[in-house]
Amino acid sequence: MKLHSLVLCSDEKILRVLRRVLGDLEIVIDHCAESDSAISKLTRQRYEAVIVDCADERVASQVLRSARSAPCNKRAVAVAILDSDRAMRSAFDLGAHFVLYKPLSNERAKTSFRAARALMKCERRRNTRLPVEIPVWIAFQGGQGRQRAVTSDLGEGGIAIQPAPSGTYPGPMTVSFPLPGTEHKIECAGEIAWANSTRQAGVRFVDLSSESRKQLLSWLESQAPEIEKDDPPVPCKLTDLSPGAGYLETVAPFPVRATVSLAITVADVQVQVEGIVRVANPEIGMGVEFLRSTPPQRAQLEKFIQGLMNNPGVIPEIMVQPEGLDADGPMSGQVPPEASEDPLLDLFRKGSSLATETFLSELHQQRGSPQEPAETGAPA
Repeated sequence: MKLHSLVLCSDEKILRVLRRVLGDLEIVIDHCAESDSAISKLTRQRYEAVIVDCADERVASQVLRSARSAPCNKRAVAVAILDSDRAMRSAFDLGAHFVLYKPLSNERAKTSFRAARALMKCERRRNTRLPVEIPVWIAFQGGQGRQRAVTSDLGEGGIAIQPAPSGTYPGPMTVSFPLPGTEHKIECAGEIAWANSTRQAGVRFVDLSSESRKQLLSWLESQAPEIEKDDPPVPCKLTDLSPGAGYLETVAPFPVRATVSLAITVADVQVQVEGIVRVANPEIGMGVEFLRSTPPQRAQLEKFIQGLMNNPGVIPEIMVQPEGLDADGPMSGQVPPEASEDPLLDLFRKGSSLATETFLSELHQQRGSPQEPAETGAPA
């Protein structure tokens, strides 16, 4: 199933590059030369990506805002094409996830769009819902006890259930349900995403473990083969590490707020660590905060850091897979109280507001300062 993109651009040279590169990546182009036609299409059609030439910043801002306000395109991956002398910060302020600079070359464009395509697939897959009736149990931490419901649809990101839980939904809850035809049971934290007058409700999965996500996706694919497959993971180089964060060099970093899964191999130790991108420097790298809000996440992170300490000087093999965009979540989300004692994580948290040169300068200064014991395994 091909991905679809809306392209707003009147530059024929750029269009030729985009048509060649996106065609190779099986991304269909719906081209618009005028902003009015682009905005009209954004209200009526779903796209996995919105690509805008920012030659006119006012027009670019208008189109990107329209994409965010259109229910069918609010989670589309936004790509901004800038003049080389324009500040990258302005593109992110407009709502872009990826930035490409003019003149646009085939090689650089293909590298960036491979990363963009991986996120496009994630978002489309997360939005896919499979009609199915499965018993589900919900337990609120507020003390309302265990309630039973039945699903009407199921996807990677959540479920629709009926009847909706009674009461006023007092905070966090636990969701559990079996995967039919298997011995697997999914159990994770959840939250009410919506409810309607017919006593239906949508439940969004929170902190779904890597193993549970793998089991759920495998089951969905077995029931609906057209479910989107992941792109191959992206290799990165770990250059900076602290107990709560790491900087990864890559020519095609994922955007700020993207959730990622890091498959890390050190000697004979293989670990899967979850994270969220806090700072992204196009064509250079990204700063990732390790998620550790659940016991399995903390255990995996401790295993990884211990593996580095036991193998000083060994360069770990890092493969990164995007899990989706967390565009609606706060930047400070999932940051533990001890984060203020982590200089690298502190730098990442403010890094998105810094010029690239300033951020990289501060990052290199930290490399020259005394390190925590947990950082000794990271290459400089």
